[in-house]
Amino acid sequence: MATIDIRLKKVNKTYREGDVVAGIIIVESRGVLQHQGLTLSMDGNVNLQLSAKSVGMFEAFYNSLKPIPLINYSLEVVKPGKLPNGKTEIPFEVPLKPIVGKTLYETYHGVFVNVQYNVKVDMKRSLLNKDLQKQCEFIVEYKAQEEKAISKPVNFTITPETLSNIKEKQNVPKFKVKGKLDSSNIQINSPLTGELVVENCSRGIKSIEIQLVRVETCGCAEGYAKDATEIQNIQIADGDISRNLAIPIYMIFPRLFTCPTLTTNNFKVEFEINIVMVFQDDHLVTENFPIKLTRF
Repeated sequence: MATIDIRLKKVNKTYREGDVVAGIIIVESRGVLQHQGLTLSMDGNVNLQLSAKSVGMFEAFYNSLKPIPLINYSLEVVKPGKLPNGKTEIPFEVPLKPIVGKTLYETYHGVFVNVQYNVKVDMKRSLLNKDLQKQCEFIVEYKAQEEKAISKPVNFTITPETLSNIKEKQNVPKFKVKGKLDSSNIQINSPLTGELVVENCSRGIKSIEIQLVRVETCGCAEGYAKDATEIQNIQIADGDISRNLAIPIYMIFPRLFTCPTLTTNNFKVEFEINIVMVFQDDHLVTENFPIKLTRF
């Protein structure tokens, strides 16, 4: 019986380009362990996927949707031989550098776009014994960028006349909501902040919510598939709230499910905020605000 594990030195497993990814490979066995070599590999890929509605739209997509390699590195850590009974610790260090001509994007777990980095260890064994494998994901963040996020306050007024996505305007009650987002350019470790005020509304309100949406675009020059999906939804008001009361807007961006806004030739990852007002008869109105996320 034998097991293999990887432990990274950094507890938070977060690295930047140029850092050294260091750790130990731990092999535990009962009795002497015969093996055909121990290999360590590091890989980073962008995996793109089409939504069900986009599949078959463009033949060209099938070429542009192959995984995009960002890192590909492999080395033999231990030559074929034997490891002693008990626990063996093998240290390793690998520089975090992209393939020539590529850029390391931030780790991001989306629906149709995924940027992921892994360290993997493989121990080959003889035919009668099962090979041992272990994989460990680590997180890549951008280095400090020269330009800081410049604050861009957004003042808004929502009335039935400003809504563009409503088909039957006669069913929408008369209302007026005013407010502001402190900035549409946001540092990813800082919260989205602002406030809104319901000045008047002819129908009872059930709820007001803030929705964070990812907009992922996959494709190439021949065509693009663009899909918006919800990341998180936060209720900021419950029930038929008092009119002319300032309601704070506050949302923290979840790690891994958001990244700095990213635009490349093959894919884009952008973010938007929806302010959703639900009336007591369950009709709802939505106002959309594009936002830009940066690392610093």
